[in-house]
Amino acid sequence: MDILTLVGLVAGVLIVVLAMLANASILTFFNLPGLAIVLGGTFAVTLIKFRLPSVLSAFRMAFAAAFTDRVERPADLIREAGALALVVRKEGILGLENHDTRNEFLRKAINLCVDGHPPELVEEALAQETQQTAERYDVAERVFRGIGESAPAIGMLGTLVGLVQMLNTLDDPSSIGPAMAIALLTTLYGAFIAQLIALPLADKLQLKAEDEARNQVLITTSIRNIMRGENPRVMTELLSSFVTPEQRTNLAPEREA
Repeated sequence: MDILTLVGLVAGVLIVVLAMLANASILTFFNLPGLAIVLGGTFAVTLIKFRLPSVLSAFRMAFAAAFTDRVERPADLIREAGALALVVRKEGILGLENHDTRNEFLRKAINLCVDGHPPELVEEALAQETQQTAERYDVAERVFRGIGESAPAIGMLGTLVGLVQMLNTLDDPSSIGPAMAIALLTTLYGAFIAQLIALPLADKLQLKAEDEARNQVLITTSIRNIMRGENPRVMTELLSSFVTPEQRTNLAPEREA
């Protein structure tokens, strides 16, 4: 689990709630019509911009990316690739058949190799998988950036609606203050959704997409070298560029017996 996402979300909401409670009741900041305008309007705009399957997929990917830390560290993948290269040098490519890995992309690459496909086909299949993964992340990120852009605008629209209603009741001065407060709440809702939920999730998706793309390129490079029969230590040295200098210790596989 990505605990930092949960900590950041809870801390952000808690700070806002405590600020609300400083001089007023939490119910003061609750207005059902205003909330309906922001949520309903933002959802409607999102459906206009994107297809429903893309929106649903974006929410699944966002919460999976935000609250789970499924991306393996490059150093671990390099060590695993080195171990695979040693197996191939000892037993041939079929020696990978019983290798168990948590990484789905690496598992697919191993299956393609074991099935006897030529290196060109293996690389093409992996490149297509990398491209499709990047496109899915890109669509999900754009969905949440769209929500982050739409929510404040819809909130401002709700504020304008509230101001019009307030101006229609100027003959009753006692209603102006409460009406103004209600009008401004829609702007608050829009900013809250954008700044504490939608835009942070979009940034998280971008980060996870970059990590995923880097790991998939690393795996593709590893498989290419393994199928060429590259020396495991030479291959590990080539792959070390995917990690920082501080992380390059203990990457090389053990010497062959």
